[in-house]
Amino acid sequence: MNDINKLDIKQLRVLNALLELNNLSQVARKMGLTQQAISEQLRKMRDLFDDRLFIRQGNSMVATPKAQTLGPAVEHILKQLDALLEPDVFTPQTYKGVISISATDYATQALLPQLFSITRQQAPGLKLIVRDFESDKVNQLISAGELDLLISFPEFIPDNLAYKTLLEEQHLCITGCQNSGFEEPLSLSEIAALPQLVVSPSRANLKGSHDQWFANKGFNRNIVMSVPSFSAVPNILQTTDMIAFFPSRLLPNDKVKELAVAALPPPFQVIVAWHPRTSDSPIHCWLIEQLQNL
Repeated sequence: MNDINKLDIKQLRVLNALLELNNLSQVARKMGLTQQAISEQLRKMRDLFDDRLFIRQGNSMVATPKAQTLGPAVEHILKQLDALLEPDVFTPQTYKGVISISATDYATQALLPQLFSITRQQAPGLKLIVRDFESDKVNQLISAGELDLLISFPEFIPDNLAYKTLLEEQHLCITGCQNSGFEEPLSLSEIAALPQLVVSPSRANLKGSHDQWFANKGFNRNIVMSVPSFSAVPNILQTTDMIAFFPSRLLPNDKVKELAVAALPPPFQVIVAWHPRTSDSPIHCWLIEQLQNL
């Protein structure tokens, strides 16, 4: 047989159609070609396979034993080629794979429990790995394929990543349930003077996310303690005289109570981000859709 590289898809389709119809003119109509074009493709295949393949008998073309032998293999090849162009049908219920998510402390508490409830019910073959959010490493990890999704705040997401906004969140002012004596609503000057606990997950210091907002109002906050996670806040406030600004989605909590204040800091966005190469990935798109619906 001559060089297989000379065989093209059109020739395989002609061969398959001739085996089905046994007639040059009918094959030509089916394929939208002239009878001369069909004859030319047949001539090329005869050279390639070193066999006549089809012999004219009246108005019909009778397949040779060689053509009959090629038939099943050619039909299989054409079905596989056609399948390449068929759109993938994604079904969460049958998906099997591993997805790695980097999430902030807030997202781990406010969003992931609900997401995991959905995935366990609708995509039981999906395995999930959750990692701490490390803002100085996320770009390197997601570019290397070690992370699939990031759930964080816009200021911590590299500009080269795609993202969607999941929700807008608001910090509320809270204190331990046992604390009393506040004349509500508290003014900003009163809030600034009270001993405050802040959450500082990335850097261990006495700085909070609303420091600049207070400074713009002309006040310096009395920050006396910082912790790396929101989960620690209720336990600490329960046993101290401090206040804190705490995300509304993590409330209510029976260890703390909300304080009425004259003004609240601006709301903030929570987003999900991913590498652009996975923008069309069915499992990524499905997970992002579930997060948006929480």
